[in-house]
Amino acid sequence: MASAASGGRIGGGSFQAPAPRSQNYGGYGGNNFRGYGSGYRGGGMGFPFLLPIFGFGGGGIFGFLILMSIVGVIVNSFKNSSNFPNSSDNSILSQSVNPTKVSLIQFQIGLLASAKEIQVKLRELAANSNTSTSSGLQRVLQDTTLSLLRKPELWVYSNIETGSVPFASAESTFNRIAITERSKLKAELTSNYSGQISNSISTNLKPGDSDPTNEYIAITILVATKKDLKLNKSTNNELIAEALRLIGSISSTDLIALEVIWQPEGEGETLREEELITQYPNLKHL
Repeated sequence: MASAASGGRIGGGSFQAPAPRSQNYGGYGGNNFRGYGSGYRGGGMGFPFLLPIFGFGGGGIFGFLILMSIVGVIVNSFKNSSNFPNSSDNSILSQSVNPTKVSLIQFQIGLLASAKEIQVKLRELAANSNTSTSSGLQRVLQDTTLSLLRKPELWVYSNIETGSVPFASAESTFNRIAITERSKLKAELTSNYSGQISNSISTNLKPGDSDPTNEYIAITILVATKKDLKLNKSTNNELIAEALRLIGSISSTDLIALEVIWQPEGEGETLREEELITQYPNLKHL
């Protein structure tokens, strides 16, 4: 495992469930089935018929976590469905196989180390952004994607992963992916999450320009959104630019949660090519 460099983090968000709808289905003693608790019905419908409803793209840990979240929701809902009597009511089946979904996007890019101004921009956003509001998070997302769009000559590696998961498992899946990415950092020297600005006290390092011999800067943008974006996973500069424009245009009303994670961030730290590839194995050369 390559030695990790310190990094920074900006983000926040809230996974609030849609207002529950009550429906009284006749013949069941007046029981009300609310929100997502109604679950998936049986009737011989197996996983191969349900999984394509959600879909996911990409590989590695992102795709695995997306798949596991879907399987977990389906298994739990089948267990719950055993408590309900059988019914031919199509409205129950329709509601159960079409739950609210959340789209997850993970955009990662490896930049030449000369992209110091992007590091400075992220540090400024962490210091000045209101990450406790949707509009503040949308500004962080837009400014981050704009900073990258203005420096295409510095792009060297990139990767895009997308997936769609049931609302019931979206927050836990988002958090697991975020923790996976944050664990690649030796320490979070710069952090602004949900309005809480903090500095690491577990290291003597301080935020600052990396060593001149540093080769790369790695940035991860993780988004949870109500909007179903069609992003091309191919890796060339034109398609990467289009993906950044689409991600940056997500409105504050569609943005559910955001994490922007980057490394290195510590003064004098380095992130060489072999370390970049080891830490981010799904990156593809542009």
